[in-house]
Amino acid sequence: MTSEADHLRNAWPPLDYAQWRDTLQTLHLWTQMVGKVRLTLSPWVNHGWQVPLYVSARGLATSAIHAEGGMVDIEFDFVDHRLVIRSSNGPDRGFALVPMSVASFYRELMSEMKAAGFAVSINLMPNEIQAPIRFPDDEVHASYDAEAVHRFWRALVQVDRVFKVFRTSFLGKCSPVHFFWGSFDLAVTRFSGRLAPVHPGGFPGLPDSVTREAYSHEVSSAGFWPGNEAHPGAAFFTYAYPTPPGFGQAAVGPSGAFWSEAFGEWMLPYDAVRTAAEPDAALLDFLSSGYRAASELSGWDRALDCHTGVPGRPRTIRG
Repeated sequence: MTSEADHLRNAWPPLDYAQWRDTLQTLHLWTQMVGKVRLTLSPWVNHGWQVPLYVSARGLATSAIHAEGGMVDIEFDFVDHRLVIRSSNGPDRGFALVPMSVASFYRELMSEMKAAGFAVSINLMPNEIQAPIRFPDDEVHASYDAEAVHRFWRALVQVDRVFKVFRTSFLGKCSPVHFFWGSFDLAVTRFSGRLAPVHPGGFPGLPDSVTREAYSHEVSSAGFWPGNEAHPGAAFFTYAYPTPPGFGQAAVGPSGAFWSEAFGEWMLPYDAVRTAAEPDAALLDFLSSGYRAASELSGWDRALDCHTGVPGRPRTIRG
């Protein structure tokens, strides 16, 4: 008989960066175009929370966007491998996700949005990308390995679930669990409530004004990222802004977690979680110990912490 622990461990698929590198780079750019549609049509929310995508039952989605007197949402369906545009103004539209260039994807997306009644113009330069190419001109990135994308989405489903459990144990301001298409990571961020020093900015392809607004207040943040050429492997991370003295020497678990001087954050390889006897427990240890180190070294109010949420059970309030 298969135990629940075995089931959860088997639910975490392997992610081979080298095997899906080209597809990852193409998909990153595709998600940026869809994310920029949401960005263009949505009023600004603190810390840029109006721009991310969300892990859905089928892939990654924008959630509903108000436009043209109606609503529209866009979803990457990584089960049937389609881009789906749902509108309050008419029938569903979309197109198949198959190997195609970024330029072709851009033309298809804009055509389908216009046909759905939502003509929109987006900023055509990718963000947070080295040597960016304008979307309409990019014939370089054109890979789509459906099986690899499906595995990545399955990993996102598990990470999203555990991140949402972790999110319940904090009473203060906390972000949703959301997918930032610029950095191509799933993240959740807690706030102490105190102002932070002005961020120096300097991220490639990201205006400093955006970075400074995102980090206007003191944070402890954690996330999941599939890797890039500088770090060719999926990993979890946790960091604080501003970084408190001693954070890089703190006790952050589980075994396998390490401090990266290059990234200025704690990291834990995805495989260390995937192959753990209890993946959920290993990831929660990393998230909780990283937050604890950041918050204690920065002197956060401990009254912001609470027990982990349980389905159907209201949090106990002392009267």
